[in-house]
Amino acid sequence: MLSLSPAFIVLTPGGAALAERLKAVCPQALLCGKRGRVEAADILFDDFTAQVQAAFLEGRPVIGLCAAGTLIRALAPLVADKQSEPPVIAVAEDGGAVVPLLGGHHGANDLARRIPAVLDGHAAITTAGDLRFGIALDAPPEGYRLVNPQNAKHVMAELVAGGSAVLTGEAGWLADSRIPFARDGKVRLTVSDTV
Repeated sequence: MLSLSPAFIVLTPGGAALAERLKAVCPQALLCGKRGRVEAADILFDDFTAQVQAAFLEGRPVIGLCAAGTLIRALAPLVADKQSEPPVIAVAEDGGAVVPLLGGHHGANDLARRIPAVLDGHAAITTAGDLRFGIALDAPPEGYRLVNPQNAKHVMAELVAGGSAVLTGEAGWLADSRIPFARDGKVRLTVSDTV
């Protein structure tokens, strides 16, 4: 669940029109438009990099209706901690491609899956666990908490490399995933109501 409403960062009138359509997915989003090009915006900006960085540093999800490279260059100096960074998504101005760039397991992948329904586009999800197993261990569903998040990356890497898991306890979201389970699995996934 996103704690702050997203910021649509828009550089052109075409991007602004697309952002208006995206209000169906993110009704509380702020429309941030480039002054002189996009006048009907909640926030007008002159400096694209400063606006993107300000939203990012606030912890606000950033949905740029612009080229992915433009967002990457603007945020590169700030990218340091994947656990605390907000989602960042690039949406092609024609709506055909929706690319989660950062924060895939912190809301970007979920948003990227919802946006194409409005735009008739395609979500370009690239996180290996999501693609192969249909889940992300470091982003459990509501009602579950990961006790040892420092191990999630290693466990997923082992599974993506062909390993299997032993499941102790019950959790439908794990059992229904495409994770390969075996009695002699190399990793153990434990579900418990106590720590």
